[in-house]
Amino acid sequence: MSGYLDGRLRARWRRATRLLVAAAAMSAGSLVLTATLTAGTANASPVQRAALAAPTVSSVTAGGAHTCAISTDGGLWCWGSNYGGQLGDGTTTNRSAPTQVGTATWTNVDAGSGHTCAVRTDGTLWCWGSNFRGQLGDGSTTSRSTPVQVGTATTWAKVDAGPQHTCAIRTDGTLWCWGFNRTTQLGVGASPYVANTPLQVGTATDWVSVSTGYGHTCGVRTGGTLWCWGSSSDGQLGLGNLAPQTAPAQVGTATGWTGVAAGYAHSCGIRSGALWCWGENGYGQLGVSGSYRTAPVQIGTATTWSRIAASSDTTCASRTDGTLWCWGKNSAGQVGDGSTTHRSAPAQVGTATSWTGGLAVTDHGCAIRTDAGLWCWGDNSGGQLGDGTTANRSTPAQVTLPA
Repeated sequence: MSGYLDGRLRARWRRATRLLVAAAAMSAGSLVLTATLTAGTANASPVQRAALAAPTVSSVTAGGAHTCAISTDGGLWCWGSNYGGQLGDGTTTNRSAPTQVGTATWTNVDAGSGHTCAVRTDGTLWCWGSNFRGQLGDGSTTSRSTPVQVGTATTWAKVDAGPQHTCAIRTDGTLWCWGFNRTTQLGVGASPYVANTPLQVGTATDWVSVSTGYGHTCGVRTGGTLWCWGSSSDGQLGLGNLAPQTAPAQVGTATGWTGVAAGYAHSCGIRSGALWCWGENGYGQLGVSGSYRTAPVQIGTATTWSRIAASSDTTCASRTDGTLWCWGKNSAGQVGDGSTTHRSAPAQVGTATSWTGGLAVTDHGCAIRTDAGLWCWGDNSGGQLGDGTTANRSTPAQVTLPA
């Protein structure tokens, strides 16, 4: 790593996201479920009927070593590593199968390295887990094992949790960030060093999405413009240089940006259906060969990309034809192509053409298919694949929420 992102901080972050333990597959169970769906439920066993009755999933997020998902009935479920209370179940016990977070209904959730934040249907925002950098936004630096409300506002629309900072957008289009600000990733200047309550980022009221990386943040506004700020040690801001930014800076002059994802020290975005990446490229996470890039470079020539996800040193994206592709670091099988070989170009995840739901990736990946079924793969050291084991998987296996 170049720039002032301290290597020791990076090593510490990486160690924090790789907690220990091991895991196995659910492919046999998914085949049984598929057969049952084909034949109908009349001849299904009690176990098969329970699987069919299990809640389906509307959104998913992947943390450092934990996973959370919102079921189609609004319930929130988390599993995996729980050293900081990031599962929200009142304990610090790891879970290798989904466990429900209270009884409230939720609309949006995002997982950081060791904390989680989510928006309820009433527009309130809640966070839990590790809080040593104020990333929970509750006015303290005390870790929480159950959800704690962030302020009293009831107008929160979406939230994005990074390793040590969090950002969220309200229904009025304003953007707010809090937590660690060592590399000015909050977008509010060099001070404060730590913010334990939300701070508004500028005065703009047209933010539609935001993504938090390790030491930088990017967001898209309603006009389709792309903005990034914070550390640019490897060009992850996409501004053509390695200079940090203390406030949002526009990436080029193009419009048409529909999504952006910030990884450890790289970023990727979709513009008019084309896929672009920039920043660090040590594992091929940009989808091209060569060293880091300080400005967006197009990945291939396809203009049918629809969703993008990036975190740590891996990137995944889906196309409008329902195919799923991943690339970059693959030491735990997080690319999902059946190998543990790093990839510097998009590799297709299986042959399915039904990946049209949510998508998330860190050292493990999860995605939703058209039937609202959830599938996960990659690192499983904390039980984050939700299959009841702690063994890594290099291909997707279905996750079933309890009925």
